[in-house]
Amino acid sequence: MRSPNRSELAGTLVLSLPLVEASAKVRMGGPNDDVSDYELPVWAGEIPLQLNVAKPIADSGLHPQIDIPTYISNYIRPKATP
Repeated sequence: MRSPNRSELAGTLVLSLPLVEASAKVRMGGPNDDVSDYELPVWAGEIPLQLNVAKPIADSGLHPQIDIPTYISNYIRPKATP
């Protein structure tokens, strides 16, 4: 990894605070490195993550005679398009 340049260092702030809620900004696509960064002997890329559907778990306060509806038990997560 290379050291940050003056512009990157000036635009970087590190702080610590307790989180009660959080959100994230997500971007699609691969790395967006400067052309000069590709001359460095370091790996660049992305690690794809997937969200999988597991067996439904009923709320612990739900009346035990209420069955899982078929629209829940038959749920299939649509495949993401690249």
